[in-house]
Amino acid sequence: MFKARDIDWILISSTMFLMVAGIVMVYSTSYVYAFTRFGDGQVFFRKHLLWALIGLGAFAAGARLPYCWYRRLAYPCLVLAALLLMAVSLPHVGFTAGVARRWVRLGPLTFQPSEAAKLSVVIFLAYRLAAKGERIKEFAFGLLPNLVFSGVIVFLIMREPDLGSSVFVACLVVVMCVIAGARLWHLAAVAAAAAPLVWFFVVRKHEYMLGRLSAFMDPWGNAAGKGFQLIQSFIAFGSGGVTGVGLGDGKQKLLYLPEAHTDFIFSVIGEEFGLVGVGVIIALYLAILYCGVKTALAAKDSHGRYLAAGLTFMIAAQAAANMGVVLGVLPPKGLPLPFLSYGGSSLAVNMFAAGVLLNIWMKGSEAWSGPVSVPDHGPRDGAAHGH
Repeated sequence: MFKARDIDWILISSTMFLMVAGIVMVYSTSYVYAFTRFGDGQVFFRKHLLWALIGLGAFAAGARLPYCWYRRLAYPCLVLAALLLMAVSLPHVGFTAGVARRWVRLGPLTFQPSEAAKLSVVIFLAYRLAAKGERIKEFAFGLLPNLVFSGVIVFLIMREPDLGSSVFVACLVVVMCVIAGARLWHLAAVAAAAAPLVWFFVVRKHEYMLGRLSAFMDPWGNAAGKGFQLIQSFIAFGSGGVTGVGLGDGKQKLLYLPEAHTDFIFSVIGEEFGLVGVGVIIALYLAILYCGVKTALAAKDSHGRYLAAGLTFMIAAQAAANMGVVLGVLPPKGLPLPFLSYGGSSLAVNMFAAGVLLNIWMKGSEAWSGPVSVPDHGPRDGAAHGH
């Protein structure tokens, strides 16, 4: 068994604090909107609370299961993610919200396959990059197959359409390949070839994407339209000042700020808790980033190192992207704030990712000796050189 002193308590406490803060803020931000729309102010709160319980189970599972298992699950996870992304197009299975079809129904709950797809790409690439070893520097036999397999997932997310998540997954692929030693000019060449295709066949095809870009460049020029949400976010942060107006006393969530309980929950945190609250949230994400980097460096094999690095980037970069959007630094992407935003699939996936990080840390520090172990029959770093 493992000793208590060998557990990464910083990772656990930071994750749990963010999750609990998310529960509180979802209730605070969604009550008026839910009551206005459904006549029940606790609709979103109850669903989010249920997903939080599922997330706790996912965290425990991720921490308990030896991470070497994911070598065997790399291809099945990727295939399952692709099938779920295709399922959003099926009648009576997938459903549309706004202009995008991104969700599938799971009984009383809804699930966003693109969130699971991010995790599947990390699991797949961690296995593939560890197996390739130094051959990742070769374009045709090392890098290209990984880009092709991952590119299928990116394409399926993009066709929903969900440009923000597809770009995020593409960046995730690039970062993991760079960490593994891929040549930058190979990746730059692929990105240069793909960018015009994305622009002409995705962005220009959907007018709302161009509207978002226009609102980002000049929100005050379209204050009553596409720029309205960003302006309300600015007002929320400005109203919060240093210490905030107090929990529950924010005004922007009273049907002024659209999506206050999802993508723009950080704005309400800024209004109700001010600069102090914003600083605490950022510090918690930085703590998770620190724990993730520490875990990757302590991993006892390249598979664990790439898996920890990918999961850490998945959480930390998405948090940074969401904060950048609500502060007007980045164009709108539709990415939730990990652990905090309303959205069960995002919460469950990120809780599982944090649990896997904990397992890698315990394995790396030789603190784990659980009753279940799986022989490592996967290819070694050096084995890939022979074929």
